[in-house]
Amino acid sequence: MKKYLTIVALIFLFLACNKPAGELVGIGQKDTFTEAQPYGMVFIKRGSFMMGANDQSALGAINDKSINVSVDAYWMDETEITNDKYKQFVFWVRDSIVLRTLIVNGRDEFAMKFKNETEEVDPQYARLNWKAKMPYNSKDEEIRDILNTLYYQDNNSMGFKKQIDPTKLRYSYSWINYDQAALPQNKYDVNTGAYPKNAVARVDTSYVENGVIKNITINRPLVTRKDLISTRIVNVYPDTIMWLRDFQYSYNDPKMRMYFSHPGFANYPVVGVTWEQAEAFCQWRTQLFNNANRIGGQDYRLPTEAEWEYAARGGRRMALYPWGGNYVRDSKGCYLANFKPMRGSYTDDEGATTMKVAMFPPNDYGLFDMAGNVAEWTSSAYNSSSSTLVSDMNPTFQYNAKNSDSDVLKRKIIKGGSWKDIAYYLQCGVKTYEYQNESRPYIGFRCVRSYNGE
Repeated sequence: MKKYLTIVALIFLFLACNKPAGELVGIGQKDTFTEAQPYGMVFIKRGSFMMGANDQSALGAINDKSINVSVDAYWMDETEITNDKYKQFVFWVRDSIVLRTLIVNGRDEFAMKFKNETEEVDPQYARLNWKAKMPYNSKDEEIRDILNTLYYQDNNSMGFKKQIDPTKLRYSYSWINYDQAALPQNKYDVNTGAYPKNAVARVDTSYVENGVIKNITINRPLVTRKDLISTRIVNVYPDTIMWLRDFQYSYNDPKMRMYFSHPGFANYPVVGVTWEQAEAFCQWRTQLFNNANRIGGQDYRLPTEAEWEYAARGGRRMALYPWGGNYVRDSKGCYLANFKPMRGSYTDDEGATTMKVAMFPPNDYGLFDMAGNVAEWTSSAYNSSSSTLVSDMNPTFQYNAKNSDSDVLKRKIIKGGSWKDIAYYLQCGVKTYEYQNESRPYIGFRCVRSYNGE
């Protein structure tokens, strides 16, 4: 046995020493990494398709011309983000605020302890101890007094159980303004290792003043890459009043009160979420994944218009609808999506407003509800003639609207149509828009993640 072990060891030694000394041999990494499938997502292989509306506009508008484009591979959520999944984000924000508040008020047991830590850490930046038991039912009077500052102050008078005030559920996220770095006057000089002397980055920043979130746009001298970073603070709790606001002469009070909070709606698509809240969710989801895995993945993000449309067509190059046919009923006369079939006949497709996700068959990529139920946010900015501007490889028209920009620059493309829309808006190539800071009871979202490989 020892003889064989010696032979094997000599073979490995020979192979290790077989690289020529003083030559370019790389650092020894092997191209054998295989990316695991993200939970709840399906793989969309790369390919090409005709992007754009197949039919003329229902409003008589002039559509973008159809263009042939190619799209790289990516992962996509098989359904829209549900109330239950979005609650994971809301609860994480809630728990992090509770832990931070306790640490700031001197309860160090809720902060992470590190060996050989000698310097005192600012409570505002101490790492949270997620292994600590959440103290919502604590009998410690000090802890209860601290948490009372986060609760609704009039709950007892209304007979409700104490709960965190949703207006205090704020999440801060940042991003790099590559659009500012790409400006000719801000071109980084690789010869000098510096930005031009008068380079300026136009970025957003947020802060809280007297309990109110302030979002402002500033012009910051561009000296280092960190000067390209924008920050935004958002309330993460969905807007529940939009059912009443958008449909005033309709009895939507039960949905307004219960749609997000009641477990009966757990597997319904989350609505009342702005584009900015959806962006915050994607950033948090990326952080959640990277903190739990040794090798991080690509960022979770909203799909571009082209990615969404390519996925909706399900590999069918000229598909009118995600199921591939030219009609909204199957051979048995059953509707294939949740939409508004005829005037006032919302329930003919088995749904009145939103329905549980995945109630209709998926398309050929395994994606559910790419038409109807709720329309979906994309990362692309709306422009009626964007097809004349975009590339034919991974096309998108994106404008990172600043807080001080006019509303017309804050329009983001939504796709897929919803429970309140006629069949025209269910078509794969049809697009419309909503403002990035608006929330609606018929707009949700799903995430994508770029694929690390061919």
